[in-house]
Amino acid sequence: MQNIAIIGAGPYGLSIAAHFRGKGIPFRIFGRPMDSWRTHMPKGMFLKSDGFASNLSDPNDEFTLGKFCSEQGIEYSDTGVPVRLDTFTRYGLAFRERMVPELEEKQVVSIEPSASGYLLKLEDGERFSARNVVLAVGLTHFARVPENLASLPTEFLSHSSRHHEVEQFRGREVIVVGSGSSALDWAALLHQAGANVQLVARQEALKFHGKLTGKERSLWERIQRPQTGLGPGWRSSFYANAPAAFHRLPDNLRLEIVKRTLGPSGGWFVKDTVMNHVTKLLGHIVQRAELKDGKACLTIRAQDGAEREIRADHVIAATGYKVDLDRLTFLSSDIRSKLNTLGGTPALSSTCESSVPGIYFVGIAAANSFGPVMRFAFGADFAARTVTKALARSGVRKAELVPVEAAASASN
Repeated sequence: MQNIAIIGAGPYGLSIAAHFRGKGIPFRIFGRPMDSWRTHMPKGMFLKSDGFASNLSDPNDEFTLGKFCSEQGIEYSDTGVPVRLDTFTRYGLAFRERMVPELEEKQVVSIEPSASGYLLKLEDGERFSARNVVLAVGLTHFARVPENLASLPTEFLSHSSRHHEVEQFRGREVIVVGSGSSALDWAALLHQAGANVQLVARQEALKFHGKLTGKERSLWERIQRPQTGLGPGWRSSFYANAPAAFHRLPDNLRLEIVKRTLGPSGGWFVKDTVMNHVTKLLGHIVQRAELKDGKACLTIRAQDGAEREIRADHVIAATGYKVDLDRLTFLSSDIRSKLNTLGGTPALSSTCESSVPGIYFVGIAAANSFGPVMRFAFGADFAARTVTKALARSGVRKAELVPVEAAASASN
């Protein structure tokens, strides 16, 4: 019997495990470290979040991204220097080695209710029981492809999360559908890799967030627009720094805020490439998709009703993510059927616990409960401290800790 199992080893899962370890709370954690970042995001991209907003969380804030970069001789600034994807993934892996040596790089294939809590089965056949399960599953379970594209065969259509290497598209014609960060990153990187890119978006104008210069801001500027992990402004400050207060808002208001806050936009560092070098078809909606003469053919409609066809060797649907609990097939149907939902996501208590006792959700699945900060790595600190406090208070047995160095050696 284990007290807690953590499913997922991205920023949220690793941060929660680091806090459990600091409190002496027994746990097991499963997953491939930083898997979404290492294999489901395009090589060469930059994070949209600034350096100070890209830390994983440990109890004493000892191992920040800035400290990692200093140790490795990597250029870093809290603001003004974009964080490379490779830097962030290396930092996450170093965090795992230093703070979470217990990580087991195995997949959980099923979770069933049992008399003593939950029965978990691993991909290697091991079974064990846990009283509590923390689901930090990230984005990749929830990739969304619109129905008007889904008719294309998979060799002609893919979600943006399916690829890491951009080079495979060199010399090919590619259509990117979307206007958010993923779409604009892919459009820029494909152009730089030598692909012929067309960007299709329903928005009439693309948005890019501004560059923070790193210069000292005046007191008045800081009062007017305080800088936060979700960008400048008092609303962003509330969403970034007060998710517990956000949880107390009426359900309908929370859903509306999450829906409308921090909409599609790209990083300032891709703006020049996208605006000056990528063919853009803005204000267009994809009506249908089909194969014609060995090409993916999209019929798109402008806002004035005019239709046209565009063709390419491949279509990348950079169309975002939507939480769908039925995608979590490793959770038994019995557990899923008993989860109360809010806007399609699990309705959570103030401690991140779902309506099924002992099942906790963090990350994007918690956004409708705690706000837009849960869609970003910046929210991992709140989630880690909240879940740790709740489970420590619930009376879980504390364990004798193995020193990090000894645990790391034993795992090698």
